[in-house]
Amino acid sequence: MSKRRVFDINFDTSDTDIGTASEKSDRRGPMAAAISENSEALSERDALANKIRAENDALAHEHVRLKKLGLITGLIPIDQINASKLVRDRADGADLDLGDLKTSIREIGLSNPIRVQETADGFELVQGFRRLQAYTQLHEETGGDTFAKIPAGLVARGENLEGLYRRMVDENLVRKDISFGEMAQLAWAYVRDGNLKVQDINDAIDQLYASAARQKRAYIKNFARLFRWLDHAIQHVDAVPRALGVDLNKRLEEQPEQRAYLRDKLRALGDVSAEEEVAYLRSFLKASATPSKGAKTERVKSAKTTFQMAVPAGTAKCVAANGRVELSLNRDFSSVDRQKLEGAVEAFFKALDR
Repeated sequence: MSKRRVFDINFDTSDTDIGTASEKSDRRGPMAAAISENSEALSERDALANKIRAENDALAHEHVRLKKLGLITGLIPIDQINASKLVRDRADGADLDLGDLKTSIREIGLSNPIRVQETADGFELVQGFRRLQAYTQLHEETGGDTFAKIPAGLVARGENLEGLYRRMVDENLVRKDISFGEMAQLAWAYVRDGNLKVQDINDAIDQLYASAARQKRAYIKNFARLFRWLDHAIQHVDAVPRALGVDLNKRLEEQPEQRAYLRDKLRALGDVSAEEEVAYLRSFLKASATPSKGAKTERVKSAKTTFQMAVPAGTAKCVAANGRVELSLNRDFSSVDRQKLEGAVEAFFKALDR
């Protein structure tokens, strides 16, 4: 039997790249590399999407903020704008300065956009009645598309009616040509609007013209009382100067028996111009003036009529004489609302004239 011979075989490993364990673990096949690259791409895309989403949210919040401030402006078709929700403070009649505004818009454009609030069927005008009138007339005159749309700031939806009135009024307070009569007329419309929370005419003026000085509000209240005493018989309220309106209010406050007389005379004038109506008011004021304190007047003794009357609050005593009527009752009349008290006194004199 032959013997097997054992040979020692030595391999030369000096040029063989076997690698360490850590090096082996870093090696990946094509599939693993593709998965890793895809994962990194998805991660980058998610980060980019989150960044875009955050920017969009910030832009949306900024848009809402600017819209609330009325700073978002767009071109609104004039035939989609309604101007009937708010009672305007301008008196009816021709606007002599509208031609100048139209010329300015035609030559250099509208520098101050109007303000509107979006509604279910279009837009409601908040500020810019004259500017809208000018655009409407220009569109009718030219017949083109240039003035078919007007620049408008969008007021955020949901603002209450009181806020819309304040926006309109505060803009018009800076106008030099708006009269106290027009402002008082708007205050009465504010009172008559059943959708507004207001107690009386004084409360309406304090709400509407909160931005005005106290003295200015006092003038408006003078005109408001004057209109009520005359049952709104004055036709050209915008033409009555401040001093004349204040003096008339004072005269009718001192001589309440003249209220019905002046009201009837104004209505009897018919359709007169503003100049004619103001001239008549001045003549009435002069004719109804009482003698000055320094003037010598003849004292005429007159008989007095006195009587007592039982009323729910007790017994009222009445003293009537030439030029005066006195009522006395155990009651604090200063606590009665002034408007209610004035209405009662007015009803008293109306009953006397029947």
